[in-house]
Amino acid sequence: MDYIATRYRSHTCGQLRASDIGQTVKLAGWVHNYRDHGNLVLIDLRDRDGLTQVVFDIDECGPAFHEEARKLRSEWVISVEGTVGDRGVDDKGKSRENPKLATGKVELRVKSLAVLSQSPTPPFLPDEHETVHEERRLQYRFLDLRRAEMQETLRVRYRVTKIMRDYLGDLGFWEIETPFLTRSTPEGARDFIVPSRNQVGSFYALPQSPQLFKQLLMVGGCDKYMQIVRCFRDEDPRADRQAEFTQLDVEMSFIDREDIIKVMEGLVRKIWKDILGKEVPNPIPHIDYDEAMTKYGSDRPDLRYGMQLHDITDLAHTTEFAVFKNAPMVKCIVVPGGAKMTRKETDALAEWSKGYGGKGVAVTKVINLQQAVTDKIIPTVAEAEKTGVFAAGSDSHLYTGVAKFVASIAEEVVSRIGAKHGDLLCFVADKPKVVYKVLGELRLKMAKDMKMPASTEFAWCWVVNFPALEYSEEDGRFVATHHPFTAPLDEDVAKMTSTDRATIEGIKAKAYDLVVNGSEVGGGSIRIHRMDVQQALFSLLGIDAEAQKAKFGFLLDALQFGAPPHGGIALGLDRLVMILRNIHNIRDVIAFPKTQSGADLMCGAPAAIDDRQLRDAHIRVVLPPATAPATPKA
Repeated sequence: MDYIATRYRSHTCGQLRASDIGQTVKLAGWVHNYRDHGNLVLIDLRDRDGLTQVVFDIDECGPAFHEEARKLRSEWVISVEGTVGDRGVDDKGKSRENPKLATGKVELRVKSLAVLSQSPTPPFLPDEHETVHEERRLQYRFLDLRRAEMQETLRVRYRVTKIMRDYLGDLGFWEIETPFLTRSTPEGARDFIVPSRNQVGSFYALPQSPQLFKQLLMVGGCDKYMQIVRCFRDEDPRADRQAEFTQLDVEMSFIDREDIIKVMEGLVRKIWKDILGKEVPNPIPHIDYDEAMTKYGSDRPDLRYGMQLHDITDLAHTTEFAVFKNAPMVKCIVVPGGAKMTRKETDALAEWSKGYGGKGVAVTKVINLQQAVTDKIIPTVAEAEKTGVFAAGSDSHLYTGVAKFVASIAEEVVSRIGAKHGDLLCFVADKPKVVYKVLGELRLKMAKDMKMPASTEFAWCWVVNFPALEYSEEDGRFVATHHPFTAPLDEDVAKMTSTDRATIEGIKAKAYDLVVNGSEVGGGSIRIHRMDVQQALFSLLGIDAEAQKAKFGFLLDALQFGAPPHGGIALGLDRLVMILRNIHNIRDVIAFPKTQSGADLMCGAPAAIDDRQLRDAHIRVVLPPATAPATPKA
């Protein structure tokens, strides 16, 4: 039983079936639809479980209740009592059943009605959400939550968290709460800070993750920990992120990478099977970080589509085309069917690439001249030859774009990358970091724009062997790729004493990310459990001994008192639900989300606070010139 009978209802609005015909029941909910046929008033009554048709027949409910029913309006809350009946047939003998509803075979013939609360005409109705601006929906989120899609999403979210707790609990994990008021460790994103009234001039930080606490739980002998926890990051606005988000946090002692991967694969297999009835590969394939970047230009590759990156740097350097000849790296992707793109569409890629740090995208089309006429890629062979076509094999030519600049290597390029008639070749020439970023994003853009069919509904992989560190030109120092508590591969520990940049960049980490359809849904690592190794990594990050003690003294103290080998992972609950529900807006999987800029339009947060609260916390607000507290905006 998933409901509790009360004085307002004996059943939910999605529960009644033909087997209930003849029973006297009570229902309660919102007026979803209203139809007045004179002596007969029909109401679709809604709660989170579904809809039931409620019938007010003047001969059955009496004139008083019938008159009350005629006054009902959308979103009023009512309770009704009556007898479950068959929907019967219309005047033509056709069944009145509604096959779209689980309750479609029955209706409730009302005997009594109680209006529990009235509603003015709402700003929008639940079924109108697609035509209502998102800001309006967020302002009246309590109304937006009433729509069936939103309630189904919250139901799925609850089911996922229950599966997580049950599955991990059966494996001996303890759910342990970690603090929300903690210390700021400015090594990652910006912290949300909270002033301390009792410790004047000091501040707490809201945790970006329970990372250090779960490691300390392992040092404390708790062995297996889990928590479905809220985390906070004061990041710049992004469409797919929220300032506060929820993750499944897991940590285990006495394990290697494959142990935590095995546990997590079992969990996602159960989630996908129970929620969607679909299988997850067993095992999920592993891709080395270097391979992911080389082939897909991303450390979270979307494997549903082809268009792998092809390195033609060696060939490009033999041309006289300066853009190619002088570039550190030249790579390309092959877009199937892309030759049908217009000049306007391909020219727009240059401007698009600037959003990812690129200087442009060079393109050319691979065509068979006669077939290209048939496919309307070119008007005539003669017209194409005037524009310029360049042989790229026995029956292939390059046409438009940079064709003439790469004519000398055309045949070798087409042969190496396996291009064929109708393909569009997209080249990026730049530093490796830029090449990977632009082409990695271009793969996804082309798959979407060309409406390419996915090779599978869900494409899973583990990305492993990340670099432990990367050099930040902006900061002039190394930064941790994941976080500064990730253990290096055993064979790379000795490299941590090196001062050679290339050697340090070659240190690989025991880190692993779980990726599905190009989205990172989980990330974790084996942690450093030796104090000397942790100190060495801090030193590589430019954190001297004094700063180590000030910022991470409690962790170093713990590591010197016997820490077990340990590791863990965090799965992003919001993103998991987005994928399970095929939802592309993170705000539609969270009950009370913030806007992209971090505003709560319903509550009006963030907001100014009164002077007394500021005095109690010993804080004075100093605004930049000509600045005033702003009303939250999206």
